[in-house]
Amino acid sequence: MTVYFVGAGPGAADLITVRGRDLLARCGVCLYPGSMTPPDLLAYCPPGAEVVDTAGLSLEQIVAKLVAAHRAGHDVARLCSGDPSLYSAVAEQMRRLDAADVPYEVVPGVPAFAASAAVLKRELTVPEVGQSLVVTRVQARSTKMPPRETLAAFAATGATLALHLAINHVERVTEDLVPHYGGDCPVAVVALATQPGETVVRGVLGELPALVEEAGMTRAATIFVGRVLAATNFPDSFLYSSARDRANQPESL
Repeated sequence: MTVYFVGAGPGAADLITVRGRDLLARCGVCLYPGSMTPPDLLAYCPPGAEVVDTAGLSLEQIVAKLVAAHRAGHDVARLCSGDPSLYSAVAEQMRRLDAADVPYEVVPGVPAFAASAAVLKRELTVPEVGQSLVVTRVQARSTKMPPRETLAAFAATGATLALHLAINHVERVTEDLVPHYGGDCPVAVVALATQPGETVVRGVLGELPALVEEAGMTRAATIFVGRVLAATNFPDSFLYSSARDRANQPESL
């Protein structure tokens, strides 16, 4: 039997992948993060499936349930909010499943930053304005950040930033970033993207704390910082240029 780490997407039940939905429909056991999983998503589970909310469980308890389900002959869907490759804590779960000789697979999902960009109707890589995206977070009571991965270090590159777990630390974010981007740099914040209560604010970096406070944002938010958020006068991408030799060049950037 197999454990499937399934990216559940950003919140809306219909933003899970077809593969993820089909796996949910055939797994006899489903573990899900209760604080982030909409009830509609669990409706894809088959009748009689064991459904376990992991919000109150420790890592050891979660892994014990995965191993027990495998040994009892059940496939397991382990839902992860967003995409398993980002801030999902699957690395330590997979490490323990390796030690227990339990097979597993990973199914990607729509990450929160991608869903938030869609809400904003913005491409995050705009020709000659910004071609790099840094996805990072702010460290508070959570696991320590590597010493060289600071906001200031990322900001020095001028790349567009997508900040997770930072909504309650916007004063520090602003203080760290203004010297590099300037107080007039465009920002946007999307809270609860694709979920009930979705909220969007737009403005400039120097006003970020006031914008967030006025909107009452406190959780599940992605903060974007970068000139791409307001870019209008930029050249078209070469990807679909009429000057391109399409007979000898594959469709690529």
